[in-house]
Amino acid sequence: MAKKKIEVKGLKITFDRINDLDYVSLTDIAKQSPQRASLLIRSWLKNSSTLLFLETWEKLNNPNFKGDQMDAFKISSMENRNIITPKQYIKSTDAIGLVSTPGRYGGTLAHKDIALNFCYWLSPVFQVYMIRKFQELMQEEFSRKNLQWHISKITDNIDEVRNLLDTIPGQLPELNRLNYATEEE
Repeated sequence: MAKKKIEVKGLKITFDRINDLDYVSLTDIAKQSPQRASLLIRSWLKNSSTLLFLETWEKLNNPNFKGDQMDAFKISSMENRNIITPKQYIKSTDAIGLVSTPGRYGGTLAHKDIALNFCYWLSPVFQVYMIRKFQELMQEEFSRKNLQWHISKITDNIDEVRNLLDTIPGQLPELNRLNYATEEE
């Protein structure tokens, strides 16, 4: 899936699928604030509750996570002069929940679970709208997959009926696919 944009409370937010997981742009979410997005994300990363959430999420979802590196980040979060950047965090811990890309069109993406945590930290009201949008997207996906499943079942049933009709004795030879197969050979 290529990058996709959704709108939540008038804010366009990028979604991307990376390694079969859904990621959301924290940079786009942070644009609701007058502060620079990168500063907001760094402030969020310094929060001890955020670090505990990230550590727990990574332990559950990432077998290569270097959890022992989290102690340094937790200590660093207690000192106001230290800055934790997404790149530092990702590089030190082999995290998969955050993705940071440099450049003009770069930014920080987070797994959807982590993005909701960021929303809650930034604006609980915005988080409610984001959850509602996620639910709408999930419903659309379910409906699409459900329709595909039903079409598949109907096609299977049609094939079964055709096969059953082919076995009826005494029908016209031109209507029987089995007779056609034997005549052509």
